[in-house]
Amino acid sequence: MKNIVNLEYLTNEEIYEILDEADAFAKGKKVDYQGSKCIAYLFFEPSTRTHYSFEKAALNLNCKTQNLDIQNSSVLKGESLYDTVRFFESIGSDAVVIRHPENDYYKQLIGKINIPILSGGDGTGQHPSQSLLDLLTIRQEFGSFEGLKVVIVGDVQHSRVAHTNFKIMERLGMSVYTSGPLEYKEEGMNYVDFDEIIPQVDVVMLLRVQHERHTSNMSLSKEEYHQQYGLNRQRVETMKENAIIMHPAPFNRNVEIADDIVECEKARIFKQMENGVYVRMALINQVLKDE
Repeated sequence: MKNIVNLEYLTNEEIYEILDEADAFAKGKKVDYQGSKCIAYLFFEPSTRTHYSFEKAALNLNCKTQNLDIQNSSVLKGESLYDTVRFFESIGSDAVVIRHPENDYYKQLIGKINIPILSGGDGTGQHPSQSLLDLLTIRQEFGSFEGLKVVIVGDVQHSRVAHTNFKIMERLGMSVYTSGPLEYKEEGMNYVDFDEIIPQVDVVMLLRVQHERHTSNMSLSKEEYHQQYGLNRQRVETMKENAIIMHPAPFNRNVEIADDIVECEKARIFKQMENGVYVRMALINQVLKDE
């Protein structure tokens, strides 16, 4: 695999190959590049989980890492994304991990940049590594995907997690629904009433309200949002016995999820974070071993 920027570019077989390798890393598989490879991280938007789990993944593989400090870089002088990436290629980076606010940013790079590109998220478009770690977590829980039901709840319109997961989960045989405030509803994404769907699904996936992507303020207060769409103990008690709770994080406690639900018996949120390292180890290894 040369670049991993959009799951729509990968076959189901390639996706399962990544998940299988991530699972092998979770079970103790070792790969050691002995410091011979260097991964550069270019994050043009804030990130904790994606950035640092990608970096930990590289360190686990014994790769060197470099991090672009946006606030002290030539980006502030007007340097283009292409020229920034081309610089890291020129100084010998073996792959780049990029998060950028522009949807499909990678289209201006593919075919011009000769080192692998791993996407850490593009605008409201795609978040492939997050979706893959979500899939790994679900498969660890249920063994397979076929026939599972998932509801994605929250700011669907502005969420690259929702957009990526909706398509790939359907492709792998899951029934996927969305819910949340009507102002953030996305057409064609199977919108349903939250309280009606909860007892039917195997996975409740919550989303943060992405205020930084909004052009106007949300019509609901935090308290109103939590009352109407937040996952609280009362709603959890209506879930199926073996159903699980997921969230890509960061999460806003007592907004989309009650404080006492974040680490409740059904929650797999921190398991997702743990799996994020294994998935990103698999992604890095996939692009480096094919060089």
